[in-house]
Amino acid sequence: MDMKTAGLMYRLALMVAMLPISVSAATHGDVSSQDKASPMTRAEVTRIIANSRRIVSPNGIETLVKVPINGTDQWLSIRGKNRRNPILLVLHGGPASPSMPSDYTYQSPWEDYFTVVQWDQRGAGKTYAANTEQKMAPGMTIEGMTDDAAQVVQYLREHYGKQKIFLMGHSWGTVLGTRLAQQHPEWFYAYIGVGQVVNVRRNEEVGYDFALSSAKSSGNANAIKELQAIAPYPGTAPINLERLGVRSKWEMYYGGLTYGRQNYAYESDVEQLSPEYSQQELDAINKGSVFTIGHLAAPLLSVNFDDVTQFGCPVILFVGAHDETTSHELAEQWFDKLHAPSKRLVIFADSAHMVMQEQPGRFLMHLVTDALPLAQASGDASPAEVTRH
Repeated sequence: MDMKTAGLMYRLALMVAMLPISVSAATHGDVSSQDKASPMTRAEVTRIIANSRRIVSPNGIETLVKVPINGTDQWLSIRGKNRRNPILLVLHGGPASPSMPSDYTYQSPWEDYFTVVQWDQRGAGKTYAANTEQKMAPGMTIEGMTDDAAQVVQYLREHYGKQKIFLMGHSWGTVLGTRLAQQHPEWFYAYIGVGQVVNVRRNEEVGYDFALSSAKSSGNANAIKELQAIAPYPGTAPINLERLGVRSKWEMYYGGLTYGRQNYAYESDVEQLSPEYSQQELDAINKGSVFTIGHLAAPLLSVNFDDVTQFGCPVILFVGAHDETTSHELAEQWFDKLHAPSKRLVIFADSAHMVMQEQPGRFLMHLVTDALPLAQASGDASPAEVTRH
């Protein structure tokens, strides 16, 4: 199996292959002969990207900060145009799939309305690179990482003087987000689940069935052979990296990760140009994935939120209509059972699992129309803007 084609979502088998980068103008369409003779270095490209997204508003914030959390140093990117805006904390997927290195492709418009916090979790990306595995290992449990998330929230509330923030989990991040929203609903304007995890073992069954049925429909003999070789899946046998990889490889191939795409290269490629990551930190992503898989594979398979349906804060679910990585069907069924002060389900018709990249405009629109008013009602948001023509 070619692991370079595997995505980095909550599915534990998926790791992005970090390829050496040499960005040449010749790869970007028509260029002059001078440009062809002078390929741009990674440092030059990241400098350009960083400058283009630099926040210059007088009350804005743009910072990378390393915060001590439960005996480790954990990295936060904090960006926004107005400190009066509510904080939106993003819990990335994986585990150990940081969204910080690719957020520059879609996040900047969010920063008009929110102070956006990207957090590299224990074992992920910049945080993995900043600590030894021995230092990180004691907290590499679902419980320990939920507590890490709680400490991050407390840091943000205290440091920026906020009573409440928005909590948004993506994929594996919804495991931490759901648990934290259950434990401390008073901290949050809303919990926003994107690619919501509900029942991991059942999710594996649904994703496997989708991949196999798609392979049969298209007459893909190689896919059928590989998928049938791991049957019954997940079954009662240990779900090791190889079996996870086969199921995820073909689910992704048939658009269950990103609608209309067969691989994850579009995402892993842009990570290479992250202005917030050094090459050493990029190299740490795969190392952190391997480390994290060893600690969380077994406990993650026991996650089941089927009966976790009472929430003390508003709940918003963003669901890709074609998501088979975390089954859209399971998420929609779970939403119907939820009881919360308010709840809203938004289905993105042209998305699978990577909703913020697949439909970024609609994603922003629903953040602004469905989530932001919950903070504005409390007065914790910048005043309404005057439209000038």
